[in-house]
Amino acid sequence: MLSTVQNPRILLLHCRRSKPLHHHYAKSIHATPLARPISASLPTSQIQTIQKSILSHEKTTRQFAEEFLNRLRLTEPHVKSFLHVSETVLNEADEIDRKIDRNEDVGPLAGVLVAVKDNICTADMPSTAGSKLLENYRPPFDATAVKKLKESGAIIVGKTNLDEFGMGSTTEGSAYQVTANPWNLECIPGGSSGGSAAAVSARQCVVSLGSDTGGSVRQPASFCGVVGLKPTYGRVSRYGLVAYASSLDVIGCFGSSVADAGLLLQSICGHDKLDATSSKREVNDFTSQFISKDYFESQPLKGLRVGVISETLGDGVDQEVVSSIRGAISHLEELGCSVTEVSLPSFSLGLPAYYVLASSESSSNLSRYDGVRYGNQIVSDELSSLYGGSRANGFGPEVKRRILMGTYALSAGYYDAYYKRAQQVRTVVQKSFKAALDSHDILISPAAPSAAYKIGEKKNDPLAMYAGDIMTVNVNLAGLPALVLPCGFVKDGTASLPVGFQMIGAAFDEEKLLRVGHIFEQTLQGYSFIPPLIADEFKS
Repeated sequence: MLSTVQNPRILLLHCRRSKPLHHHYAKSIHATPLARPISASLPTSQIQTIQKSILSHEKTTRQFAEEFLNRLRLTEPHVKSFLHVSETVLNEADEIDRKIDRNEDVGPLAGVLVAVKDNICTADMPSTAGSKLLENYRPPFDATAVKKLKESGAIIVGKTNLDEFGMGSTTEGSAYQVTANPWNLECIPGGSSGGSAAAVSARQCVVSLGSDTGGSVRQPASFCGVVGLKPTYGRVSRYGLVAYASSLDVIGCFGSSVADAGLLLQSICGHDKLDATSSKREVNDFTSQFISKDYFESQPLKGLRVGVISETLGDGVDQEVVSSIRGAISHLEELGCSVTEVSLPSFSLGLPAYYVLASSESSSNLSRYDGVRYGNQIVSDELSSLYGGSRANGFGPEVKRRILMGTYALSAGYYDAYYKRAQQVRTVVQKSFKAALDSHDILISPAAPSAAYKIGEKKNDPLAMYAGDIMTVNVNLAGLPALVLPCGFVKDGTASLPVGFQMIGAAFDEEKLLRVGHIFEQTLQGYSFIPPLIADEFKS
């Protein structure tokens, strides 16, 4: 059983009395993880490990569930990834075990604990989008992605923290709590899907779902040292995703390995009649890309044409980040890739265009939250006061800021100067990416211009926070898929923080990204991306 403890937004285990933190969880948050530990092991697929174990009766689903729930209970007071934790995890695990005993089909994600960002609707748990306006809101339906997860046998472990309505890059914009980075609890996990990234990084769940409007899966993946996958726009149904900017929003995947992120995507993608923007393209079997390292050739990526976006390694990018990306490039060359620099002159234009378009769409989408149709309502005798008061009390400062910016950009006197021009820039960005990908198989760049920074460092400087999205927003404007995976570390005082690099592919070519990413991580020797918070537990 689970119940409400401490923060009323977090449901924590009380199936047994809370124990003191194990010594390895109570270690200094500044403990230095070795950047190149001698015994570093290659990433393995937790999903495949769980499936093999439960189907062969080596271990029960309940045992796996208890392992993750115990770790969640121990780390959650420090990390604060979750807004809600399911009360039925162990019951669902027991039911899977009973099905296995009866030789029934249990699905490709049976026994896999999946965390879901709290702006993705779940019928059996609150879905607040990180906003006081939707406090205690329980949707009457599951999002299509969640429905598909359940049909695949997955267990939804809970709902993760986020910047309110997905508007932010730090997860400090949540109305309920601030999530910390498992690598350094004084640092942000990134955003807006920071809770989902931190949960996977701290191994509180196996995989998780996030949403990506301008980099909200990829930037937190880089900051937390996990794999983040943003699919092509239309690859995954948006039905049940709380809308921020409808032409940019996609549901994405987090995992501790490329295989896990790919297996998660496999389960949720495909056409959905409930989403008019959902693609009818056939979905290939991504699992065929996750072959054992034992079967790799000496240069398994020979002939792959890789373009390094030159605008992403210049001024404004931390030199240690550049060094890590250069190291990743060298590794790709060792694997047989042909690497050249490619210039995208429109790259810097994407950031202002994105913020005009995203704010404009949010102004329209969030107009439904008036205290009458949706959202918590204040008591008022006049309709206008009810609207204004409900929104003033319910929306946070960043949401209000973006609604105001968007409303201004859409106003009669400024529509052509801002919104129309931003749409024109979007077309230019799309054409430049298409031209670059016509002559290259993939493009690469940093996922962010820096590693994770301190909590509160940019909270009062929104322009500085917006600038951190420059590496990712263009991909959303172009509607392309992208994969971020960890490739190195930067020093943060006495500690080290992970750095991820971004691979961008042609539309609906997730299969190629997963293949390249899987080979890259399986051949990257000497790195361990397990945060110091839980490192002792995972020592080989």
